[in-house]
Order: sequence, then structure tokens, then C-alpha cells
Amino acid sequence: MSNTKTDNVKTILIIEDESDLLDLLQDKFITSGFKVIGAGSGEEGIRHALKNKPNLILLDIILPKMDGITMLKKLRQDRWGKGVPVIILSNLSDQNKISEAMKIGVYDFLVKSNIKLTDVVTQVRQVLD
Repeated sequence: MSNTKTDNVKTILIIEDESDLLDLLQDKFITSGFKVIGAGSGEEGIRHALKNKPNLILLDIILPKMDGITMLKKLRQDRWGKGVPVIILSNLSDQNKISEAMKIGVYDFLVKSNIKLTDVVTQVRQVLD
């Protein structure tokens, strides 16, 4: 898989409306050697995704303006967006939403309350390696 970036630093887009959690995730990924873009809504997330073309997207489901499922559907309509790995990171444990997200194409579905930040970084590294 070719990387269009000249360096080997992977870019992660984190779409999370809880600003404290977004800050924690951004700090953790930056200290783990990633370039990070943050977005607080689905609308902002889709804009950043299509403009910056990150290597992976961490996506919350419950977001203002445009929820994560709607954003994911829009993302998958784009030629580049069809192939980008997406990991859902949400507190939502609604099986219907989870199965809908899986059908649209996500790599994994992580429940925030069940996972440590280091585990999220490990999961992201596994997807990108």
C-alpha cells in the first residue's frame, strides 16, 4: 500500500463531540507518534476527512449536526472514502446501530466505557500495519 505522504507519520482523524475525551485521545495519539486532526461534529468530520484524507478515522456515533452513521454513509460515497479504515468509538451499545455501521463498513466497534486509551492506540496500529 503506497503512502502519498513523504514521511511515514500516519494521520488519524478523531470525530468526537465530548471535548475532554477528544483532547485525551488527541494527546494520546500525538505522544504515540501520530499526526491528529480533531472534529467535534459529523459535518466537521466529513469536511476534514475529504480534505485531509487521513489514514484512519475514529468515529463517535452520537454527534451534533450529523450523526456518525450518516457521516459514514456520506464518506463511503466518495471514491477515496470507500476504502479508508474507520473504527467506531462510542458509548452506544445499540445492536441495530452497531450492525448498521458494520454493514456500511467499519473495521471495529469499540465501546468507550470498556476500553483504555492504550488499547485504542494498539487497535489503530493493528489496522494500519
